[in-house]
Amino acid sequence: MQLTPNFTLEEMTVTSTGLPNVANRTERAALLALAEHVLQPLRDALGKPVYITSAFRSAAVNRAVGGVAGSQHRKGQAADIRVQGMTSMALAQRIVALGLPFDQLIEEFGEWVHVSYAPQPRQQQLTAIRREGRTRYLQGL
Repeated sequence: MQLTPNFTLEEMTVTSTGLPNVANRTERAALLALAEHVLQPLRDALGKPVYITSAFRSAAVNRAVGGVAGSQHRKGQAADIRVQGMTSMALAQRIVALGLPFDQLIEEFGEWVHVSYAPQPRQQQLTAIRREGRTRYLQGL
């Protein structure tokens, strides 16, 4: 199912866990909003593909990948993304510079960007690092 010109429901629900990962109507609507308000405008501005590494996660998939129970991935509101030729920090900074209506933006470990959309976006910016075997979230990029 095509959500926007460059994003499909299939790529937003793919998982390598082998577990069922089917979004319900509400979760599909959230994925559509994420694609329409953040991902497609980002793709259009960059003029190159935005790769989804993880978006919607069923409860079983979320547990399997070690996601937190209240993750926006569970609601279809978040995607982890990469863009070839851009560092994750450069990508996160570009999202901010474009003024996209993200809810939460996390540059994660210098590897990918977590971006979410919610009806009343908080514009929260964080950087995730690993310290002493644990994930720490620092305010700002």
